[in-house]
Amino acid sequence: MKLDSVKTLLRPDMRLNIAILFLVEFVRGAALISFFSIYGSGRLNLSLDVIGAAITASFLTDTVVKLAIGYLLDRFSVRTVVSAGLLCSLVGMALVGYASVPWLFISAAALYGIGLSPIWIVCLTHVREKGRGEQMGLLYTIWLVGLGAGPVVTNFVLDASPNAAYYMLAAITLASWLLSLGLPASRDMRLDRVPFGRQIAILGARLREMNVLLPGMVLQTLGAGMLLPILPAFASKQMGLSSSHYSLLLTLGGASTVLGLIPMGRLADKFGKKWFLVCGFLMFGIVLYMLTMQTSFVLALVWALVLGISYAAVLPAWNALLAAYVPSEQQGLGWGVFSTVEGLGGIIGPYVGGVLAISLNESWVIGLAGALFVAISLFYAFFPFHLFRGEQSADSASS
Repeated sequence: MKLDSVKTLLRPDMRLNIAILFLVEFVRGAALISFFSIYGSGRLNLSLDVIGAAITASFLTDTVVKLAIGYLLDRFSVRTVVSAGLLCSLVGMALVGYASVPWLFISAAALYGIGLSPIWIVCLTHVREKGRGEQMGLLYTIWLVGLGAGPVVTNFVLDASPNAAYYMLAAITLASWLLSLGLPASRDMRLDRVPFGRQIAILGARLREMNVLLPGMVLQTLGAGMLLPILPAFASKQMGLSSSHYSLLLTLGGASTVLGLIPMGRLADKFGKKWFLVCGFLMFGIVLYMLTMQTSFVLALVWALVLGISYAAVLPAWNALLAAYVPSEQQGLGWGVFSTVEGLGGIIGPYVGGVLAISLNESWVIGLAGALFVAISLFYAFFPFHLFRGEQSADSASS
């Protein structure tokens, strides 16, 4: 990453945004991957279907805010939008600690989800044209580190004291809200100014053009969403792991993903994206199935490493494939549309996973999610990639 690009992104007007982004993603990762499930089931005695519904509610409100963020930032200051959202998140997190009634737990999680996206969108609008790729790489690194560090640290604290974990996350959410009060009161945002009717027309045209990508967009987030409410319970009940051991698995998987992103991205650019997607999704599905077998902790560490590498193979290739369909003159709108479509699976998945875990068990949910990823892999293995934008030459070279 070029030093000039890093300096550009870390200029004084961006440092506060990045600090808030890290704190928000830290709590988001902790809440959705570990805390809601472990605290909700162990401390509040809530069932997995309730926990799944709560995570779904959080994704739902997050998605609604993404859809409205252009309207909000066009009419209110950055400080107003971000701080109002984070205040909702703070109230939601405060309520979670005492929400032993299902409807209150779900409502608190929904309230928490409102404040997650605005700071990310604000950071994206501050990325400058010169060195855009390097700046985006830095933002994604901060996002991944925060998202990964949250559940790792929180799991260690949960082992010591669930109450301490709750107060830690509430305090970090409070800190992010207090920092947001220092954001500028300006409404000078570089956002797409596109009439609503025009947005609908662009949305329809783009989705029709990329209809073959839609199954993968929805199914991969559906499979991942199904895992969120049940993974901690699966690690504890089926694999006999403590929260600290679970943290070690997350650390190894996350580290292998971060370290693999850049080399995998370069290889995908050189050789084409098809087989990185096919092999990445296939290995992801197979490893999830293998986790349902009797697995030792050492073998689980190996599977976590493979999962991380598989995700590193998929992520840059998938985003590069989507990028070919984003209108160059409407980057914000294009990525917002795709994020919303991908988010549909994330909205449905946690509730489906929680209900299936109650009806069957956690192992069945893990296996079913693995089957979804294998199905995605097989679909793209037999699909002619030359029909995708930017893949004509890569497909002919690989075949």
